[in-house]
Amino acid sequence: MIPRTSETPLTSSAFNLPATLSTKAEPALIARDERHFAAIAESLAQTVAELSGRLDTLRKAPGGIGREAMDRDSEIHRLSGRLRALRRFGLDLCLGHVVLSDDDAEPLYIGRLGLTDSEGRRLLVDWRSPAAEPFFAATHANPMGLASRRRYRWTGGRISDYWDEVFTADGLEHHAALDDQSAFIASLGSNRSARMRDVLGTIQSDQDAIIRAGSRGALVVDGGPGTGKTVVALHRSAYLLYSDPRLGHHRRGGGVLFVGPNEPYLGYVADVLPSLGEEGVQTCTLRDLVAEGAAAAPESDPDVARLKSTADMVKAIEKAVRFYEEPPSEAYTASTPWGDVRVSADDWAEAFRAPGPGTAHNEARELIWEELATILMDKQAIDDEAIDHEGDGVSPEMFLRSLRQDRELVTTLNRAWPLIEAADLVSDLWTVPAYLRMCAPRLDRDDVAKLQRKHAPQAWTVSDLPLLDAARQRLGDPEAARRKRRHDAAVAAERERMAGVIDEILSAADFASAGDDSEGAVRMLRGKDLQDTLIDEDALPTEDPDRLAGPFVHVVVDEAQELTDAEWQMLLLRCPSRSFTIVGDRAQARHGFTESWEERLERAGIDRVTMASLSINYRTPEEVMAEAEPVVRAEIPDANVPTSIRSSGIPVVHGSVTDLDSTLDTWLAAHTDGVACVIGDTTFHEKFGEQCRERFQERDQAPSRVRSLTPELSKGLEFDLVVLVDPETFGEGVEGAVDRYVAMTRATQQLVILTSP
Repeated sequence: MIPRTSETPLTSSAFNLPATLSTKAEPALIARDERHFAAIAESLAQTVAELSGRLDTLRKAPGGIGREAMDRDSEIHRLSGRLRALRRFGLDLCLGHVVLSDDDAEPLYIGRLGLTDSEGRRLLVDWRSPAAEPFFAATHANPMGLASRRRYRWTGGRISDYWDEVFTADGLEHHAALDDQSAFIASLGSNRSARMRDVLGTIQSDQDAIIRAGSRGALVVDGGPGTGKTVVALHRSAYLLYSDPRLGHHRRGGGVLFVGPNEPYLGYVADVLPSLGEEGVQTCTLRDLVAEGAAAAPESDPDVARLKSTADMVKAIEKAVRFYEEPPSEAYTASTPWGDVRVSADDWAEAFRAPGPGTAHNEARELIWEELATILMDKQAIDDEAIDHEGDGVSPEMFLRSLRQDRELVTTLNRAWPLIEAADLVSDLWTVPAYLRMCAPRLDRDDVAKLQRKHAPQAWTVSDLPLLDAARQRLGDPEAARRKRRHDAAVAAERERMAGVIDEILSAADFASAGDDSEGAVRMLRGKDLQDTLIDEDALPTEDPDRLAGPFVHVVVDEAQELTDAEWQMLLLRCPSRSFTIVGDRAQARHGFTESWEERLERAGIDRVTMASLSINYRTPEEVMAEAEPVVRAEIPDANVPTSIRSSGIPVVHGSVTDLDSTLDTWLAAHTDGVACVIGDTTFHEKFGEQCRERFQERDQAPSRVRSLTPELSKGLEFDLVVLVDPETFGEGVEGAVDRYVAMTRATQQLVILTSP
């Protein structure tokens, strides 16, 4: 058996077809593939060895300084990522091949990554390249120049099945599997696991068209359960990083941000992007964007949640900050070692105008100090000829330091432009009614009263997160100025140290030798530019950057129908280009979605919108959809319910909650793999945990194959068996109907609905 590693050349067949597929094992059908796989195995081994050697050399080389160090680190990161991708897969880097209708053309093999041999022959074409597009997008109506297409199924590093599709009469030769849907349909019926299964080899043409769409503006992918929205979103992230030059330069952050609905979802899809050859996408939930998100509770009052969900409420943060940016209106006399100087109201106003648009409030105060020092220094007519008490020239830095010694001046500036914490600013809105009315004038008195939270104003809820995020973005870090001063002091100390080193070098050198042409070298050593390049500022103490702060060139949002206008502002702050892939289903919005996507997004601030629709349900069997469709249409008559293309042959089962244990017993006994999920039983973890360990102690991983989730947390996931417990208790109206619809459509094989007597 071929080990799953790219470092071992191919020594046996890549095919491991069962006896039932013996007709597909005929040498005439697979000999060409075998030869090509042997070449791939050899090239993989050589490539891994070469990359490993280059990486070892780089790591042993001196680190360098400045730009040199950054380039070295970037190359190490790139080579490490490439090695991880190659070692993650072996021959199963190859998804399949296409044969062009041109008789003289060699088959084109499509891979997760591109691969060439030592002679430059192309062995694998990256799936994202234009040349690979027909592998995914060709149909019988539009064969895109193909004669045939072959897709492989890999199991344990060897091919356990393959399927052929033909597009011309000539393509019939040497093909054994001619059902043009067989590869895809077979993949749909396979068992699920704790992670999203690999579906790259079976991407459908409607999905591929969306994956390869351009990244300008906002692309909305609207589709019901099982239409492959998540598949499209993830593969589109990898495709854009490969194809869009704007994104390719940001692979270590700042390129693509992928936002999922919850942590179980992110865990479920965690393997997908690495399997596509991409590790440069930042993934998170909305909660992750704000430090307070992890502990935030749901908003208990729907009216309060509604009031906080608007974009206008987020915009109130700007007025809240502006309140603390008013220059003093009274004059003041500051004392310096070179005499007193008058600070007029106009001087204050001019200094307060120094920070440019977009400067964070807390970071702007240093700019105000610097501008104020310049104004007053000019006013006092201190120039380069001025002499201080130590006989040295007076520099702007020296004059500024003297101003900082005037306590009353410092107090005046601190009061007019204080350093503010985001949490304090937002909690003030919930505890000072007059402040809230000033910042959000559209709120009436009743609304203001509802939002007041006298007790525990910083007991944050999910609805507070957009406001906290806007406040933190607008205010900036109150410690930033202090860190900058510390950093500047460290740079100055390092510069002074390097100057001393250079002086010692020059003193030791013998420049008196006859004919020694070293005057140019001396000038270089004394030059400030060279001295600056010798200072490795990257090695000086700095704070770790917030990789989710942005800005990002493109943002992908899954389950986007749930986002409020306020939450959209969190993403717009991180994506000034307004370049989005927005994936969702209006019929799965728990709080209703009566508008069009265009109307919703325009209100949030996104106006360039392109629509794409997915209407085929690839995941959910007909039997389940027949039961789920009436549930959602009862509340949302115009719901975009997709059409299922397959049947499991297993009817939906109705029973009593007392049947829960026996239902799971029976299913686990009959299935050695796959995953079941109980939705709606809040006591399931405690009740089932011990029993499961006792009953299935001889079955490794049996407990991990049964999960328990709320309807909300099950969104975006899929399971072989779904057991709904008392679905009528999920709620009333749109929210209850959506939760039931979402929970039911997580099933890929069987749905069981249990109710209390």
